[in-house]
Formats: sequence, C-alpha cells, structure tokens
Amino acid sequence: MKDNKTTHFGFKKVPVGEKASKVADVFHSVAGKYDLMNDLMSGGVHRLWKRYAISLSGVRAGQSVLDVAGGTGDLAAQFSKIVGSNGKVVLVDINESMLKIGRDKLIDMGCSNQVFYALGDAQNLPFPDDTFDCLTIAFGLRNVTDKDMALRSMYRVLKPGGRLLILEFSKPSNSLLKKAYDFYSFNLLPKIGKYVANDSESYQYLAESIRMHPDQSTLEDMMIRANFSSTEYYDMTGGIVCLHRGFKA
Repeated sequence: MKDNKTTHFGFKKVPVGEKASKVADVFHSVAGKYDLMNDLMSGGVHRLWKRYAISLSGVRAGQSVLDVAGGTGDLAAQFSKIVGSNGKVVLVDINESMLKIGRDKLIDMGCSNQVFYALGDAQNLPFPDDTFDCLTIAFGLRNVTDKDMALRSMYRVLKPGGRLLILEFSKPSNSLLKKAYDFYSFNLLPKIGKYVANDSESYQYLAESIRMHPDQSTLEDMMIRANFSSTEYYDMTGGIVCLHRGFKA
C-alpha cells in the first residue's frame, strides 16, 4: 500500500520521504554564503542570540557537548573553548556541504583538537544512550521532518541531568513587530538571498519554514512529551527568536 503521508516544506505540502532531500538541496545551495547571509539577515544579532544560549547552557570544563544541525560551527567553536582539553564537542549535521564548511572553519580557528564531526540525522542521532552533558540545536529544528522523534532522540543521548537548548526562530508577541517582520521576511529577505547568494528560493523557504514552526508554548509542550523536565523558554528580540531549555531527569 502506498504511503500518502505528507508534511510541510515551507508552505508547500510534500511527501514525508521527500522533505529531507529538499531541505538538503536548500543547504547545499546556501552553504558557501551561510555565515555572510546570517550576518546580513540579522545585522549580526545572531551572535548575541547564540552567546545568550551558551550562557544558559551550564557547560563546564571537561564536559561533552553535542551540537545538532551545527552547520558552520559557531556554537561548537565557543563550546570547545569552554570544555577545554579534557572535554569534547561533537558537531553533527545531516548536510555534508555544511559539515565540510564547519570543519574547515574550525580547523582554521584552531579548534580541531576538541571538536569531532559526524554526518547524522537529528531524528536518529548516531550515538549511545546517556553520552552528552549538553545538547544544542540552533536554527535547525524547524527543518526536521519529525520534530517529536528528534526530541526523543535528543533525550536518549543526553546523560541524566543533561541539558537541551533549542535556539530557533519563533513568533513575535507584538502585532506591529509581527507586521514589520513579515514584510522583511517575504519582501526583503528573498531579495538579499538573490543578490548575495544568487538564490532567492532558499530564502523564501527560510521565511516560510519559520512560519510553520511551532510557537513558544507548543514547542515547550513537545519537549515535555519527550520527557524533558524543568522546561522553560526565553524570548529574544520580541519573540522573533526563542531559546527553550529542558533537562533530562
């Protein structure tokens, strides 16, 4: 019997089995300009969002950190400095192009001794149970086909007492900010993508995927269903971005 299940790819409906390859095509396309586009799109504010996430991670020297959908390695680079020579950071990404750029970038930064790399899917993380003290996923969860499955996989690989931090675009609470943000996302962002990365469609998908991502309270409920405890979230930039945190008991 044919499986007719569908999921969203931006605003489009696609067969569940096709979403991962379509997301992969997006990131293969933008990988070379990913860091530059992040700076242009956010005015550099993405660095502050990531810094705040790191400040709430509780990561200490000697600990192990898994950065899922770690892309070009912004978080992995900072965590490698914190965990030191007795710690370990693993950067995992489903996209080979992004992983290669991240690896080359971190080698150039001198972070190669503490950082390890793996090609893997957030829904089926290729690590044993109870392995990591902290797991982060920044601007990656909205691209995952089955988010509930991914959250369960993240829970599994965390040690008891380990922390999950999800940094992701979310829903602005102010109606005027929402209107301005929508105008920027659907009118200006694809144009920036076209002129800088020669790819407007990928950035159209970016804007659409953000709108399809669960809101703050819904994502917290999903974390609770995956057995995370002491869950909480912190809005940033008026709710355009949100940091969720939860613990494995």
